[in-house]
Amino acid sequence: MLTELQRTALNLSMRLVKNDAKYLGGTHSSAASPELLSTIIRTLVEASDGEEITGDFVENYVEEFDDVRFYTFSCIAQLADKEELANSKRLLFMLAAIKTVRSSQDDIASFFFERPSKLKSPLLSLPAHKRHAQEAWLGVLRLGLCKDQRKMVLGLMSHQIAPWFVKVELLMDFLTDSYNVGGSMSLLALSGLFYLMQEKNLDYPLFYHKLYSLLNAELLHSRHRSRFFRLLDTFLASTHLPAALVASFIKRLSRLALHAPPAGIVVVIPWIYNLLKKHPTCTFMIHREVQDKSALEADGMDDPFDLEEPEPMKTHAIDSSLWEVEMLQSHYHPNVATLAKIISEQFTKSSYNIEDFLDHSYGSMLDAELSRGVRKAPVVEYEIPKKIFFKQEVDLKVDDSLLVKLWDFTT
Repeated sequence: MLTELQRTALNLSMRLVKNDAKYLGGTHSSAASPELLSTIIRTLVEASDGEEITGDFVENYVEEFDDVRFYTFSCIAQLADKEELANSKRLLFMLAAIKTVRSSQDDIASFFFERPSKLKSPLLSLPAHKRHAQEAWLGVLRLGLCKDQRKMVLGLMSHQIAPWFVKVELLMDFLTDSYNVGGSMSLLALSGLFYLMQEKNLDYPLFYHKLYSLLNAELLHSRHRSRFFRLLDTFLASTHLPAALVASFIKRLSRLALHAPPAGIVVVIPWIYNLLKKHPTCTFMIHREVQDKSALEADGMDDPFDLEEPEPMKTHAIDSSLWEVEMLQSHYHPNVATLAKIISEQFTKSSYNIEDFLDHSYGSMLDAELSRGVRKAPVVEYEIPKKIFFKQEVDLKVDDSLLVKLWDFTT
């Protein structure tokens, strides 16, 4: 717990740093961080219970002042070269707490120390700020991260880490290695990979092959489901993709939806609808004509789709049908059953906004049902009894109520 003594000590220390730079000729105008500030940062990193005071330091000084952020990045980069693996967690915590990202030269305007008089000072240069941030992150990544730390880094990659990098391609190995791990690690690495593909034209061999492999039984149960579907919607948006490839993604997700929770199914169905609208050649999957209906009714048929085939172009999904969606129209949850029927109706709607379906859960679906107005009050009993507290007349041939069977109200 952050104490008032810790906060006071931090504020007094920062005042000493400022006065040292102002009156004693501290090196605040150079690229090197002031010695006292480096000592403070090192102390915060080495503190055994310093997470709260570190958060306070980042919030009140690093996030507020561009020069303090500049020096903090520089100091972390130096510490990362010296620190043992045990302190990687504290260095990572401090870096992850720095959420502000400068995107233009004009954004560098807030200074804790005096503003440098030289226009060519590194403190006024956005590339210099980015280089220090880049070195700090690379230094921490080189320390080696555990699984949870790697997941945290991947979650911050596209909006908090990659924008700081002067050479974003330096993150390629880290992202591709994480993407190849599989499971939730691959889901988290997707957004960072997409950033590199979009910004730096990264060429990832067999990208759709790997993307297809992520469609497993755990996907629709994962808490990263929303993030994945946002990216998947982008990756399959191009109308130039082969119909066989798109059909494989549609068919596999339809099959997974049979064993998914309702909150996962309500994402899959509108996503399939949108994909069928973008790729009309795949609509044969919902209008598959059967040549011999009598044989089908008697013996059934084998689905040509090969669920075990890892190559999406060879699954024969385009020759199959979306019978899974037909099954979902009889789902136990009324919202799922109603939504699944949109595939059997006319495709008059241009598209569904996937964002409206991404954040559903059991809780949100239950709240929606409870808040819905009741048009007609439900009947408590389907047969209205003549008597409640006394036995029914014999000629009516009606069972007595449970109350009468348990208690005697005649006395």
